[in-house]
Amino acid sequence: MQSLERKPFQGILNVIRFNWHFYALALASVSLLIVLGYFTNHTFQPLIFILSILILISILFSIAATFYVYDYSNLYSFDWLNFKLNKDDIIINITAGFDETSFILLNKFSLNQLLVLDFYDPINHTEISIERARKQNRIFPGTRVIQTSNVSLNENSVDCIFIILAAHEIRSKEEKIIFFKQLYSSLKLKGKIVIVEHLRNIKNFIGYNIGFFHFFSKKSWKSVFELSGFSILEEMKVATFITVFVLQKNGITT
Repeated sequence: MQSLERKPFQGILNVIRFNWHFYALALASVSLLIVLGYFTNHTFQPLIFILSILILISILFSIAATFYVYDYSNLYSFDWLNFKLNKDDIIINITAGFDETSFILLNKFSLNQLLVLDFYDPINHTEISIERARKQNRIFPGTRVIQTSNVSLNENSVDCIFIILAAHEIRSKEEKIIFFKQLYSSLKLKGKIVIVEHLRNIKNFIGYNIGFFHFFSKKSWKSVFELSGFSILEEMKVATFITVFVLQKNGITT
């Protein structure tokens, strides 16, 4: 069985390795601005150098936020989970091409079984960072490849579904609703879905600058949940930049 221990700096090294082209472009831009600054009119030099400094600060903020979330915080400890998972529960973990959590979940909660579903679609999910990540991916035994339009789960069969930093890869709202409606059908009456996501908000803008556009707003997620038949049982912040939504079927009381 795989160890649940993460290696030191695993999170930040993965992010840099999979997205190195963004950092290279940013550093190249800074270098170009500095060179231009030396050859431009003295009136504009301070503005150019200030812009260069702001870009560098943005890069450093991004690296610091990434390290904090993925290496320093308790995100992967799952100690923030406020309900109990039983060994015999039917647990699903849904990923989008890169799985860092299935082995951890299996070990952390001593589960008898864990089914992993991967909705990565090489035709629609064309980001180079995902392709790089998949080459480094530890595939959980028995992982099933699914489509967001066909999750292939029996009705009323699942106790808990985790979707950790993956749901935002479904970019279309309509596609997300189709996907979540299927998950609704698969859940038992008092089943739960745990959604772990960055949000498009001020904190993530400070941490990730324009990268926050890759995330969705809280309002957008709430609309998807409601239109899919879910209510939010609990909402919590983890590691400052992460939001966790625990969903249940609308109208269910615990």
